[in-house]
Amino acid sequence: MSFVDTFNALPVRRSSTITQLARLLEPKSPAQLESMAQEAAKLTRQNFGKAMRLFAPLYLSNECVNNCAYCGFSRDNPIFRVTLSIDQVIKEAQHLCDKGFRHILLVAGEHPKFVSNGYLEECLAALRETVPTLAIEVGPMEQPEYERMVRSGAEGLVVYQETYDRPAYAEFHTLGPKRDFDWRLECPERGYAAGFRRIGLGALFGLADWRAEALGLGAHVDYMQTHCWKASYTVAFPRLRPAAGSFKPRYVLDDRTFVQLICAFRICFPQVGIVMSTRESAALRDALLPLVTTMSAGSHTEPGGYTGQGRDDLHLTVRGRRVELAEHAAGDEATGQFEIADERSAAEIAALLRQRGFDPVWKDWDAAILAG
Repeated sequence: MSFVDTFNALPVRRSSTITQLARLLEPKSPAQLESMAQEAAKLTRQNFGKAMRLFAPLYLSNECVNNCAYCGFSRDNPIFRVTLSIDQVIKEAQHLCDKGFRHILLVAGEHPKFVSNGYLEECLAALRETVPTLAIEVGPMEQPEYERMVRSGAEGLVVYQETYDRPAYAEFHTLGPKRDFDWRLECPERGYAAGFRRIGLGALFGLADWRAEALGLGAHVDYMQTHCWKASYTVAFPRLRPAAGSFKPRYVLDDRTFVQLICAFRICFPQVGIVMSTRESAALRDALLPLVTTMSAGSHTEPGGYTGQGRDDLHLTVRGRRVELAEHAAGDEATGQFEIADERSAAEIAALLRQRGFDPVWKDWDAAILAG
């Protein structure tokens, strides 16, 4: 039995936690929402103190064989693409380490030719001695492949279902291995079985009704905590941002409802970390500090975005095949996955956290703990 079976039984069979979540997602008055926010902040403080983990994404490649209507990396988008060499990845990572980061998320599009065949393992092995916490956000893999990633130094796995609405999923994913809804849905379980210590779940809000997405995501978190309890979990609620391809969200999740969503998850899952990326505005991220536990800062969503690595190898990919550019301007760079909203540097975010009474945590794990 896997989460697919549990998911297929929704909404007829719901756990008590998901029944509570459904109630908290119903329309609330301003007074009710304020009460939820106070309870959520209290639970966050009780379980996480004033610590705020900081991380940065490092994009390895924007090559992809999937057609996903909402993603800037979608196969048919005519964008500048590049896959960084191992030396270039090291330079990008060193830049992030110089900024203070000790938790780096390696991100790549799904393209077997460019990011398989040992490439990811090489990236992890090259960074593991200097970056204590490495996580990956790449195309779903079989358990043995995940086991190789763990042996190479990956501690965390991030995999968002994108949408828990089956018809919407089929509509937006028209080409490539990502079309398989159930294969992706079972991905966190395969990662857990492979030995990942931290697993991040999420849905991309804007593709389907937000309440249905939230209940699907909540059921997924509930299942993983119950059946895969040796790992720790985070949850994220990324909202669609402008990207290549000009996809427009089908549904709008406004800020007030977004806050209610976060509060509801904190109340139902008091020990699950909540991630807030630079997709959100500076003002909103500042307001949500008492509710979240992990933040990115100073982020770039294009390969080589931190140091300009890879710009000498820009190319197009047509029908999955590399096509050289006849020429390009000196300032051209690889295309990002989406536009970020909060452009403040890591130092600015850390200073703000201290000013607000929080403790910016750059490192909370070291392999020496197990070695000892």
